[in-house]
Amino acid sequence: MKKTTKFIVSKRIIILAVLGALTYFTKSYFNISIWYIVLFGIGTGVIFGKVFCRWMCPIGFMMELFMGGSTQFTSMYQYHKMGCPIAWASGFMNKWSLFKIKVNSDSCTKCGKCDKECYISTLEPAKFSLYKPEKEKSGYSYSCSKCLKCVAACPNGSLTYKV
Repeated sequence: MKKTTKFIVSKRIIILAVLGALTYFTKSYFNISIWYIVLFGIGTGVIFGKVFCRWMCPIGFMMELFMGGSTQFTSMYQYHKMGCPIAWASGFMNKWSLFKIKVNSDSCTKCGKCDKECYISTLEPAKFSLYKPEKEKSGYSYSCSKCLKCVAACPNGSLTYKV
């Protein structure tokens, strides 16, 4: 499972490009109302949390291309989501979605590799951490788009994304 997660996360931008293009062309070709896309995005938020933005959104893909994947633009990546109803609803659902990023505290060595990969923990280290019990969990944050870099970075599989 660990190798599969690492492989999927390493191919996330390709998956985003394919699913984003599929979303765009499906909407355009079949003349689907944007409200169906919004409902689909919110539905994925209920189940998976805020995955639509990082894994399926055509605008999210364009923003990542323009931002170049650089960490200096990571906080800027959030700005285009301010007017997006999918980002609002699915971000709100991060705490209550069925799938969550979970830490097995028994096997966690507290190496901190997950926090170094997490853009939320990196931007606000005083507030968020994936493994420190006294801090808020980054995966529950409104801003977490479930890129799953933290899960892939965990050397011993203590972080998982599951029900």
